[in-house]
Amino acid sequence: MASFAPIFAILLFLLVSLSDAQSSFRPKALLLRVEKDASTLQYVTKINQRTPLVPVSLVVHLGGQFLWVDCDQNYVSSSYRPVRCRSAQCSLARSTGCGDCVNGPRPGCNNNTCGATPDNPFTRTATGGELAQDVFSIESTDGSNPGRVATVPNYIFTCAPTFLLEGLARGATGLAGLGRARVGMPLQLAAAFSFPRKFAVCLSTSGIIIFGDGPYSLLPGVEPSFRYTPLFINPVSTASAYSLGDPSDEYFIRINSIRINDKPLSINTTLLTIDSKGNGGTKISTVNPYTTLETSIYRAFTSLFTQEAAARNISRVPAVAPFDVCFSARNVFSTRVGPSVPYIDLVLQGQNAVWTITGSNSMVYVNNDNVLCLGFLDGGSNPRTSIVIGGYQLEDNFFQFDLAASRLGFTGTLFGSRTTCSNFNFTSNA
Repeated sequence: MASFAPIFAILLFLLVSLSDAQSSFRPKALLLRVEKDASTLQYVTKINQRTPLVPVSLVVHLGGQFLWVDCDQNYVSSSYRPVRCRSAQCSLARSTGCGDCVNGPRPGCNNNTCGATPDNPFTRTATGGELAQDVFSIESTDGSNPGRVATVPNYIFTCAPTFLLEGLARGATGLAGLGRARVGMPLQLAAAFSFPRKFAVCLSTSGIIIFGDGPYSLLPGVEPSFRYTPLFINPVSTASAYSLGDPSDEYFIRINSIRINDKPLSINTTLLTIDSKGNGGTKISTVNPYTTLETSIYRAFTSLFTQEAAARNISRVPAVAPFDVCFSARNVFSTRVGPSVPYIDLVLQGQNAVWTITGSNSMVYVNNDNVLCLGFLDGGSNPRTSIVIGGYQLEDNFFQFDLAASRLGFTGTLFGSRTTCSNFNFTSNA
């Protein structure tokens, strides 16, 4: 764990000019609407950027270093400014390179500019890009409703070439990076508007991301109640490309043990901690559609789950790709928290920090709902990270990432509170 106070002070100094532009309007928090792309299972949001403002569709990357967009195709803006070499913004982005461009000047191609390395985590591809600043516009919120639009005149982002879009949801022209990096969206926006270094994520077929503190409210007037567990910093970057000595900007937690129907899983617990080379541990990711487990953990997990399912007279059936473990839905009842299957407990570090995964987040209906598959995948025998908690397991759970305190707040499934992440009130304004 680490304090972000020095980083925040630097950001606040760099963005102090924003106070004049925003003096008449200080939003309490900021809001992104999120939709799940049915084809790729990616989570997609939209911002407005440039002068004049243009809607920009972005894939959400929870651990991404920064916001990057394709500047090769149709990037037109009178307010675009490249970040110059050896500038404070360049240092803030941890850039070690400067460059010139023979085909400019244009957005993404200018002389004496600061270099950055945008990456596509879905294809594990990274390339060189130009660090830049431009107008950035986003809705505000009081935690219950959308409000007035807030504007950042000099938001720092990275220009990337068009080929980096490969594998992204149709229509997306970049990534929204929500990682710990100093130029990631959470720290930049907190500095620009002087609100707490926190952000909340609530994903579903449609969901929300809120930058800033709560209270948060979902219809019908449900405010999430959090349990907390520490966030850990992996000392070695997990990006597709990085400089030696860079820590990871992704979000890691510590699982101490796993239980199925209160029965503990027998696993090699050394896999649950991050070693000095950055291997092991557990991270939370919107890149992986389903949770992946290191092979020995996966085998123990699926063996015990299948055993507990059989005790409930739930019959195993042939696998349906990409899943290995599937069951007949015939003897599985529906409950408020999903199919009635064995509960999975992730016992996290912290007092009462148990994340219970019910059928709503463990089982996936396939084959016209006649078959239920366990939504966990084999991550291989020697993965970089032992457990990667994927998007499906995050859905309709409310999470708060507190960067100042380096802790994660989590609720468990919202279905138990008779609400979902789709129940944010977009029909009226704050």
